[in-house]
Amino acid sequence: MATAKPKKKNPRLASGRKRVRQDSKLNAANTSLRSKYRTAVKNVEKAVAAGDKTKATELFAKAQGIVDTIADKGIFHKNKAARDKSRLSTKVKALALATPAA
Repeated sequence: MATAKPKKKNPRLASGRKRVRQDSKLNAANTSLRSKYRTAVKNVEKAVAAGDKTKATELFAKAQGIVDTIADKGIFHKNKAARDKSRLSTKVKALALATPAA
C-alpha cells in the first residue's frame, strides 16, 4: 500500500507566493517549448523513415531553429542541442545519398 504524498503548504510570505506564481508560469512555458522541440525532431525522423528527402530537409531546417532557440533559453544544454542536430543531419544526409543510388 503506497502512502499518499504530503500535501504542499502554501507559502506565507508574499515573496514566496509570488515565487510560486512565477514558477508555475515558467514551468508551463518550458514544458511547451520542450514539447515543440520533441515534435520537430519526431517529424524529421518520420520523414526520414518514410524516405521523403525533400520533406526531411525542409523539416530539418525548421527543427534546427527550434533546437537552437531552446538551447539559447537554457532549457536543454547547448551540447545536447548540437548533438541532436548532428544526429538528425546525419540521418538526412544518409537519406539524400541513398536516394540517387537507388
